[in-house]
Amino acid sequence: MSGSPNGRRHSRDDVSEMALRLLDEYGLPDLTMRHIATALEVQASALYWHFPNKQTLLAAVSARILAPMDDVRVEEMTVSEAVRQLGARLRECLLAYRDAAELVSSSLALGLVDSPIRPQLMAVTRRDGVPDSLSRVAAEAVMHFVVGYTFHEQQRLTADSFGLLPEATSLNPEDASAQPAEDGDFGEALTMIADGLEVSVRQYTSGG
Repeated sequence: MSGSPNGRRHSRDDVSEMALRLLDEYGLPDLTMRHIATALEVQASALYWHFPNKQTLLAAVSARILAPMDDVRVEEMTVSEAVRQLGARLRECLLAYRDAAELVSSSLALGLVDSPIRPQLMAVTRRDGVPDSLSRVAAEAVMHFVVGYTFHEQQRLTADSFGLLPEATSLNPEDASAQPAEDGDFGEALTMIADGLEVSVRQYTSGG
């Protein structure tokens, strides 16, 4: 554990929790080791007791963001239902924190966190005898779509907060809350992916 001038000892969880709090307040560009250390009232070097480098710390933050994915119970769902539920929950997780999609995308690309979709989706498809290779492709498609879609959403929200969007496309809280998370273009696109996987599953299980 790392210590602070006030005598409090900080754990690995303390560091990642503070980093997540600062991410949401200031955004990813300002999430520096020095900023985190200052907030914890320790020297920046003290953080390296818990994390060998900044990327591993950011991976721990990504894991915190994605933790609610474990709460989705897909055991009794169809493949299509599982895709829609997992995709919608992933988007909710990412929208809960500023710049979360960009951060999680980086951690996923570097292999520092596991896919938040693959294990649960594979559990559903294995039940139907679908090969893991097909499930992995489907899981990757869902994950990349949701992360990419949400990244663009958050970029637009940031641009709007700085007044950089044209007035006609400005995003305000009323607009943002006018549609449930699964409505609109996101829900339709996710349904297309889900339906496509259902077709592939039926073709495989029927020998087609």
